[in-house]
Amino acid sequence: MSEAYPRAISGERAGLWRRPDGLRSRGAEGRIGRGPGYTPVVEARERGTKGWFVTLEGPDGSGKSVQSERLRAAAAAAGHDVVLVREPGGTAGGERVRAILLDAGPVGIRLTQRTDALLFNAARAQLVDEVIRPALRRGALVISDRYADSTLAYQGCGGQLPLDELRSVVGFATGGLRPDRTILIDVPVEVGLARKTAAETTRFEAHFDRAFHERVRAGFLSFAAAEPERWVVVDGTAPADDVFAALWGVLAGIPGLGPRLAGRLAAAPAGDPGRGAERTPG
Repeated sequence: MSEAYPRAISGERAGLWRRPDGLRSRGAEGRIGRGPGYTPVVEARERGTKGWFVTLEGPDGSGKSVQSERLRAAAAAAGHDVVLVREPGGTAGGERVRAILLDAGPVGIRLTQRTDALLFNAARAQLVDEVIRPALRRGALVISDRYADSTLAYQGCGGQLPLDELRSVVGFATGGLRPDRTILIDVPVEVGLARKTAAETTRFEAHFDRAFHERVRAGFLSFAAAEPERWVVVDGTAPADDVFAALWGVLAGIPGLGPRLAGRLAAAPAGDPGRGAERTPG
């Protein structure tokens, strides 16, 4: 089973949603609501995970999106249940938030750093509850193209908001869900930005200066240095196939997951690490 960037609410949550007690929600004037109302969430007592959660981070143009898709394809070819998600987005609501956050029009939507942080985390909360936790509970490998560390790097280091305050917001949005591994695909700012085409430019490339992006990169590197047991840094300037091999090696080294992937380095489509790769900067 393999999923990439799930976006829509489907299955038992679509249409008329039934409460666990068997009653149905009713709208105004006694009409039966057509739901789904709030997304059913995994309750705290049920939050134990059986799967594996891997996040890819990096400056703009690092090649995360291309490589995350290659990882998904390779893991699926190895017979593993794998779900690939992106931030912001990955749910019906999250995709609407994404459109606001990444608008790169001539002027763009002017947002404050705090607004950015809250919107990214609103989309993240929905993604965790609707997609990530259910996938982990069934034992899937979840690969996320950006996650909470992007908020700390972009709105914290780049936007210069207090990291402690952002960590509190992130903790609330994610319910404390942390990745098993976070892979930083690192590239110099000038290299990453030069890879972007006009069609791939977001608000963060169009309206933020180089100093901002340098602070973001430095933030990622500082996080990796401070928490080496979770972070792995990969040189994103290497040939795309070499980057992929390094990423696959990280997955193969995760306890419990590695044996399932050992010796199963599936052929995955190669790709230019900068073309079509970066659309998710926060």
